[in-house]
Amino acid sequence: MSPAFKYEAGQEEPLPSGSRLPWPHNVSHTATMRISDVLGLLRAEFPAVSHSKIRFLEDQELVTPERSAAGYRTFSPADVERLRYVLTEQRDRYLPLKVIKAKLTQLDSGVLDIEHPLGPRVVASGGLTPAQAEASEFENLAAAAGVTQAFVDELVEAGILRGHPRALGVQDLAGHARRDVEIIKIAQALQAFGIDWRHLRSMRAAADRQVNVVDQSVQHLTSKGTSLALGEANSARAEMAELLIALHGHWLRDGLEELA
Repeated sequence: MSPAFKYEAGQEEPLPSGSRLPWPHNVSHTATMRISDVLGLLRAEFPAVSHSKIRFLEDQELVTPERSAAGYRTFSPADVERLRYVLTEQRDRYLPLKVIKAKLTQLDSGVLDIEHPLGPRVVASGGLTPAQAEASEFENLAAAAGVTQAFVDELVEAGILRGHPRALGVQDLAGHARRDVEIIKIAQALQAFGIDWRHLRSMRAAADRQVNVVDQSVQHLTSKGTSLALGEANSARAEMAELLIALHGHWLRDGLEELA
C-alpha cells in the first residue's frame, strides 16, 4: 500500500456549518483510494472479501464511493471503516444487511452512537487478547465462551477444536481463537437439541474432506511457489469457501423443507 493510502485513526475532517457527514465522523472522507486499495486494507481481516462483495454492498447503499472523471469508484478512509463495520457485523453477530443498514442510518444521523475501533483489529472477541491467544490455545477458551473447561476438553478430544501452529503469528492466532470461541458457543447451543460431539465429529470430518478438495483444486498454483501464485491460490480458496458455505446452506434448507 502506498503512503498515500495510510491514514491515522481519529483523523478529523472539518464539517461545513449545519452539515453532517456519514458515519464514521472522525475519519477523513476524502476519496483517494481505488477498490484494489480497499481490498488490500480489508483482506488481512476478511480474506474472503472481493470486488463483487464491495460492489454488492454499494448496490445495497451501505457504502457510497465517489466516481472519478473516468467513472472509476474512489473510496475514502471513512468508506473503508464503514465497510469494515458491515463485514464485522455480518461475521461476528450474523446480522442481516437490512438490520446493519438501519444501524448505519442511525449512526449517520447521530441517533445511535458507538465507539467503533478503527483500523485492523487483532484483539479476539470474548475477552481474549493476542497475548493470551499466543500463550495458550485452549486454557482461556472456556472462560471466553462461558462454558466449563470439561466441555472444551471434550470438544478438543473429539477433534472439534484443534491446535494451531505457533508460526501463524499473534494476529492469526487471535483470529483462530475468535473462531474457536464461536465454535464452542454453537456446540453448546446445539447440545440443547441433543446434538453432541459425536454428531459434530462426523460433520467436522466432512468439512475436512471439503478442505482437501479445495486444496487440490489450487495445487497447480501452489506448486509454482511464487508469491503471485500463492496470492492467487489464497484468493481462490477464499472464494471457494464462500461458495461451499452458501451451497451447504441451500442443501440444509432444501432438506428441512422436505421434512416440513
